[in-house]
Amino acid sequence: MSDTPAPVAGATAEPTTYTEVERALLARWPETKLEPSLERIESLVHLLGDPQHAYPAVHLTGTNGKTSTSRMIDTLLRARGLRTGRFTSPHVESMTERISVDGEPISEEAFVEAYHDVAPFASIVDAEGEYPLSFFETVVGMAYAAFADAPVDAAIVEVGMGGSWDATNVVEAKVAVITPISVDHAKYLGERPEDIALEKAGIIKPGTTVVTAEQPPAVMEVLLERAAEVGATVLREGVDFGVVHRVPAVGGQMLRIQGLRAEYDEVFLPLYGAHQGQNAALALAAVEAFAGDEPLDSELVHEAFAEATSPGRLEIIRRSPTIVLDAAHNPHGARATAEALEDSFTFNPLVGVVGVMTDKDYEGVLAAFEHVFAEIVCTQNSTARAMPAEELAEAARGIFGSDRVHVAPRLDDAIDKAATLAETGGVYGSGGVLVTGSVITVGEARAMLKPRERDRDRREGR
Repeated sequence: MSDTPAPVAGATAEPTTYTEVERALLARWPETKLEPSLERIESLVHLLGDPQHAYPAVHLTGTNGKTSTSRMIDTLLRARGLRTGRFTSPHVESMTERISVDGEPISEEAFVEAYHDVAPFASIVDAEGEYPLSFFETVVGMAYAAFADAPVDAAIVEVGMGGSWDATNVVEAKVAVITPISVDHAKYLGERPEDIALEKAGIIKPGTTVVTAEQPPAVMEVLLERAAEVGATVLREGVDFGVVHRVPAVGGQMLRIQGLRAEYDEVFLPLYGAHQGQNAALALAAVEAFAGDEPLDSELVHEAFAEATSPGRLEIIRRSPTIVLDAAHNPHGARATAEALEDSFTFNPLVGVVGVMTDKDYEGVLAAFEHVFAEIVCTQNSTARAMPAEELAEAARGIFGSDRVHVAPRLDDAIDKAATLAETGGVYGSGGVLVTGSVITVGEARAMLKPRERDRDRREGR
């Protein structure tokens, strides 16, 4: 159990602006400080009138791919004429991204309103409990209340960490989606995939339809045991649905997907990598399961996937040289990204800009990228959890060799250094840069590079 926290800062002054609300939320327990329990969030949503029961939900857990899959589910449900609410974490740039309605993050004004709707009840829970509500628990309450207030026809809810005691798990989901499970957050969830699976299986409830990606045998055994225990139905990738064929295409990939009741051919997905094809199959099966016996219109499926986006996931943010952002932060995600780079891009050279968190398997991440990075620039993001650039570089030298490793503690300097290396290290115009290692690193890079692109477009009259 975690140590008793300091009192919540900002409790005496009522926040009125988005910045003040953001500051008040961040003054609570961070997402990395945990006291595993659903008691606080249960108390909060009960005081709010249990808004999470006002709409059917799709609940997602897993190690990688949750956000991309949830965004595709959102797009497919909206294509069917449903009003959606989507909760996701962490955010890439703005805290408002965590709460989306009809596919778009709520405005800063709506975020402030959601906070004010929840804050009085959060204060009651804080006063009555041994521990106050955390940042994550409070935002979950805000999301559930905002979805009920909208109102939405369906909610897509992504866990923050784990499953059983994740604050989102007060929802009773119609469909539970489990993306590939591997080791991450080992400090909190366990060292073995099957231990992590036990925690993530907690989102499987009686009567739920479970849509799961292919998993290691030990992981699948845990999921099947949990489903049998509570009477849930399990639909498995590679058995009940899956990608039949995929081929890289300009701007993404073409897929043939076997769904639960039909096959969908020549589906264009404007996202890169086999892992995104797998995410698309999961999303399709989840929506088919959510729809029940009602078939999905093939044309709507094609249109929805063609509109799919996933910011910070192999996202091209700039050209000349091409700069790609990817939020891979564990070895499993890094390997999928490396494979996608080889599958869909022809950079020569590719230079990595890597900034990681101290509590991650950074050596595993570095090793996954070693064969695709010609050179690497080690950097750090602005948070206290960031590993110092020089410490990361020391680990990188043992994997890449000293001559391929550079250090630039400031992220903007690191990106500029990598761009120069990419432009001068090969045939003109063929070099590329990948910024990766952490969602926060990618978010900060995205915030830096988007204004640069707008300025460049204005100068060039585009």
